[in-house]
Amino acid sequence: MEFDLNAMMGDMGVGAVVGFVTGYAVKKMMKLALALIGAYVASLLWLEQKGVLIIDKDRLFNLVGDWTHEIMTASQKFIALLPGTAAFAGGFALGFHKG
Repeated sequence: MEFDLNAMMGDMGVGAVVGFVTGYAVKKMMKLALALIGAYVASLLWLEQKGVLIIDKDRLFNLVGDWTHEIMTASQKFIALLPGTAAFAGGFALGFHKG
């Protein structure tokens, strides 16, 4: 078994680039999803203020809390499926930070 430094550096470079792109995209999608959810909740609260709707706020915020838990669980499963290389993890962290 030979130690090929060039192949190893190429794999690390690809992992870092893929990690960066993935992290960047995940953060942008999270921002969009949170903006849409915020607009939806704000519109519901506005309609309640105008008397069009009656909202049980406790149940609404419990539902949002449940969704948050499910999303976090799904993201942990997704991350477990990704290649566990340090280059990918570093690229993902950098892309998530820059996104």
